[in-house]
Amino acid sequence: MFDKYFEDYKLEDTWGSKGRTITEADIVMFSGLSGDWFPLHTNIEYAKETQYKERIAHGMLVLSITTGLVHFEPGIVVAFYGMDKVRFTNPTFIGDTIHLSGKVIDLQSKGLNQGVVTVLQEVKKQTDETVAVFEMKLLVNKKTLD
Repeated sequence: MFDKYFEDYKLEDTWGSKGRTITEADIVMFSGLSGDWFPLHTNIEYAKETQYKERIAHGMLVLSITTGLVHFEPGIVVAFYGMDKVRFTNPTFIGDTIHLSGKVIDLQSKGLNQGVVTVLQEVKKQTDETVAVFEMKLLVNKKTLD
């Protein structure tokens, strides 16, 4: 996905990723790493009494997993430049399989050697419901000088 030089991207370019199933182990490990043990994610009995009726994945876990669904080519991708307009639109449950679809929505030159590629990313699960949407920005190298 991010394996092209800046000038090779075009507005409206699109792609999709492979899928990844969210497991209970993912939630437990993320809770331990982040310190976020909110009961909606980690307490079966608590979650049964919520509108979701079962535990849901942390939104930040879902975003973190999406980084593993994207190919970043070393030497082309310089750095993660930021994320805007993050929204969690539906819950992600244990056992859901998520994937990404992306569309280039902005291209900004950053000097002679680099540019920022902005991609609208949608995280969808096996039901085709969107569970998260965000704009991701990556700083990438140019192959030619301005």
